[in-house]
Amino acid sequence: MMEWIKNHRNMVLAALGVLMVLLPVVVHSSYLLGILIRILLYTMLAGSLNMINGYSGQMNLGHAGLYCIGSYTAGILAVKYQVGFLPLLFISGFVTALFGFLVSLPTIKLAGVYLAIVTIGFSEITRLVALNWTGLTGGPMGIKGIPRPEIFGLRLSEPVHFYYLALVLAVLVLFMMRRVVSSRIGRAWIAIREDQVAASFLGVNTRRFKSLNFSFGAFIAGVAGCFAAYYYQFISSDMFSMDEGFNILAMVIIGGQGTLIGPVAGSLVVNTITEVFRFAADYRMVMYAVLIIVMMWFRPQGLVGASNSVFAVKRTKNSGKKAERSGK
Repeated sequence: MMEWIKNHRNMVLAALGVLMVLLPVVVHSSYLLGILIRILLYTMLAGSLNMINGYSGQMNLGHAGLYCIGSYTAGILAVKYQVGFLPLLFISGFVTALFGFLVSLPTIKLAGVYLAIVTIGFSEITRLVALNWTGLTGGPMGIKGIPRPEIFGLRLSEPVHFYYLALVLAVLVLFMMRRVVSSRIGRAWIAIREDQVAASFLGVNTRRFKSLNFSFGAFIAGVAGCFAAYYYQFISSDMFSMDEGFNILAMVIIGGQGTLIGPVAGSLVVNTITEVFRFAADYRMVMYAVLIIVMMWFRPQGLVGASNSVFAVKRTKNSGKKAERSGK
């Protein structure tokens, strides 16, 4: 079965695409559409974290902070300055990318647990600023009344509208990530992940590429944050807690780091578990922790492992050599 899928990958992808487009024809429940929208939203968030953790090997545990910046950028500019949705997608992305770049500068020499601690601190500082800067962010009350988005004169107000918007954004994000990962930049990231010292000796500017990697992941998180602000029409600091950061991390680990389809699978599994066990919401993080431990024990590469993924970008043995010219 897997061999057939590998040999007919484009056909499988086309069939999945048609299924996703036609799904609202048979799914009329606003509740089910809401679940699908969240799956697509977290596909973007998990994919953006996967760019950092999975492809360059950096340990970012503060992704909720980047998500927070993207959401608040969109919310503030939409409510206070009436900036449109499409411009805000790019503005939120670039503002978040700037913060990602700034965070990467002092942490560029850190790795492992040290980088993890710094990124957790960044996430909590971001959340506390959003909580206490009442004049800008609304403080504990958050930002309310975010308008429905308008695209070329069409106001999106129904769940099915947001489903298609989320689907288009998720597909564009996945396409963009695939193009970048398949390029010389992506090969440089993979070379750094596999062996940073060897990549440096081969001429890869590790500092520059690690900063670029962090900024790229932050950009996608900002785009996802902008969509979330418009979808929920309300944002507050408690939406970006440490629990949210570990929620996104769980999707990456469960789905499979270093693969493009892994975050999709992770988002599907984690969001499904969240809905099925909604009655046990207080124990959600415990369930995620148990699931991650089981995955790390029996299948450390995740549901969609890089070694056997049908949809993963192939990792070549000479990725460091291919990246050599891009680092000069």
